[in-house]
Amino acid sequence: MVVPESEPIVTPEKVEAIIEKFEGATRQVPGKLGWFVSALAVGMSLFALYLALATMEPQVFRSVHLAFALVLVFLFYPARKGGAAWRTRIGISDWLLALLSLAAIGYLLLDYEKFLYRAAVPLPQDLVFGGLLILLILEAVRRAVGWHLAALVAIFLLYSLTGTRGLIPFALPEPFGHRGYDLERIVGHSYMTLEGIFGVPLDVSATFIILFTIYGAILDFSGAGKFFVDLSFALFGKRTTGAGRAVTFASFLLGGPSGSGVATTVTLGSIAYPMLKKAGYDKENAGGILSAGGIGAVLSPPVLGAASFLIAEFLKISYLQVIAMSLVPTLLYYISIFLMVELDSHRFGIREVKIQAPPVKVLLLKYGYHLTSLFTIIIFMLGGFTAILSVFWASVIAFFLSFLRAESRLTPSRLFRALEAGAKQVLAIAATTAAAGIIIGVFSLTGLGLKLSGIIIDFAALTPFPGTQLFFTLVFTAIAVWLLGLALPITASYIVAAVLAGPALVKIGVPEFAAHMFIFYYAILSEVSPPVGLSPFAAAAITGGNPYKTMMMAWKYTLPAFVVPFMFTLAPAGVGLLLRGSVESIIFTTITAIIGITALTTGVGGWLLTRAQWWERIVLVVAGLLLIYPEQNLDIIGIALFAAIFLWQWLQRRRARAAMA
Repeated sequence: MVVPESEPIVTPEKVEAIIEKFEGATRQVPGKLGWFVSALAVGMSLFALYLALATMEPQVFRSVHLAFALVLVFLFYPARKGGAAWRTRIGISDWLLALLSLAAIGYLLLDYEKFLYRAAVPLPQDLVFGGLLILLILEAVRRAVGWHLAALVAIFLLYSLTGTRGLIPFALPEPFGHRGYDLERIVGHSYMTLEGIFGVPLDVSATFIILFTIYGAILDFSGAGKFFVDLSFALFGKRTTGAGRAVTFASFLLGGPSGSGVATTVTLGSIAYPMLKKAGYDKENAGGILSAGGIGAVLSPPVLGAASFLIAEFLKISYLQVIAMSLVPTLLYYISIFLMVELDSHRFGIREVKIQAPPVKVLLLKYGYHLTSLFTIIIFMLGGFTAILSVFWASVIAFFLSFLRAESRLTPSRLFRALEAGAKQVLAIAATTAAAGIIIGVFSLTGLGLKLSGIIIDFAALTPFPGTQLFFTLVFTAIAVWLLGLALPITASYIVAAVLAGPALVKIGVPEFAAHMFIFYYAILSEVSPPVGLSPFAAAAITGGNPYKTMMMAWKYTLPAFVVPFMFTLAPAGVGLLLRGSVESIIFTTITAIIGITALTTGVGGWLLTRAQWWERIVLVVAGLLLIYPEQNLDIIGIALFAAIFLWQWLQRRRARAAMA
């Protein structure tokens, strides 16, 4: 697809190794034992597909989903990665933990109706199995996600037990103090109700998320990913900026099949980095483009990140409404990246490269059916189907469409591997949502969420500038989500921040849907934020660049995305960017936001029509910041400033051309 010449394309083995480094390494067990473990994963996917059409008690299907997830985590993810044997051998302790997981969940399913009614006064055996399940979840999270989330859950559990009437009789200082609880109350609440482990987050994992990972795997194994890359290169390969634009557009299309910012970054980088290098990008700038595209893949409809399904459940709205709210912010994000690519072509003297890809017409005639994945789900939801049924039937359609070409055909063996991959991709999320359920249970018992929200609001009120409480509340919330994102995956960051800071934003006057979208975007952007950004680190592993310089370049490309959430939360009119409000307000807010992003991007990038002088850059940035706040008078000033610099540079360029003539 590119002309590599002397630059070697990264091997598939190295791609897999890099993805494992950042998303967790799993076993590849050979022989009959490996087939058995794979069959369990396929069974998990088949159960999810069955559940899309069947009706089942929430406690039952959530429990079965968690049982599958825990067993497979212990069989796929090793306790330690020392030596070489861990990759192909499952230890006795792993089998023991898998069996204990079945026991802990099987126990509650024996007579779950009576089990639920005993939550206030659990039996001794309830406490044993409940405590066992909590410990198993902590170990599963440690293996699949990392010790940071496991430690955070443990800290919250200790907090719930600490109080004057708790298991740990110690009075915490205000405003953090509470009465404290014993093991009976904590285990009963977490294990025996739908308010803890088996709460809304796990429900979303068992219904929405696993179906979307299965759908993504079906697309991937039917060749959709390769088609999207080829199509992007064919569309954008005829301009100086073609390399950067092709990578950005391919990242957007690949977001559906991969479902992961890191995977999208690495997969595309292994193919596209030689092309970016030929075009004149250095290692860090190339890595920055790849990471920005990878993150864009997670926040782009129709398949958004896993946290987006939680937004729908928390707000009690349809997933179609979440998609609608994401449309304009996604548009602004990609406009800023395309603008930055255009500016780079002038600043760095980017060269045109020849991209070897089949003609667009040939690609569309042969594999154009893959494009149905961009709108099939939305069409079903517009037709009145639920999101669950929509993705189920979209998967069925993708399966049958794969038979249009021999090379994309989902034969039984390929379908088996797709279903296995779909289940494996949800394991870390299932463990994360179960752990997050424990945290949410602690918040609801102790009232910690409201206390922390009050602290954020009071702290923001201490600022010496009148009328800025909302702004500083948003800033402190963004910082809190960023700090959570340093250690937690996107889904966990969103859940914790939504419970911790969401009430503060709502209390200060931000609409609830805008507050959740604000937290959602900052949870995603934490993956490119210093000092720990997974996508830039993964991109640097491909390009060989400095990880921290790559992170700063990624920050440059994604900087406008950090501003967009403030646009729809600072003022009531801003919700127009989420397609809420009158048509006139939506159109006006969107247009001014596009101009604002353009002004901010060109100011940061240092180029509009020609290279911008220092004072021009300051004026452009000020214009962009004024346009960010959706207030008519400020918008007029911002547009006037931007128009003045545009006209000034146009006249300067015209004079320069006249002088040369």
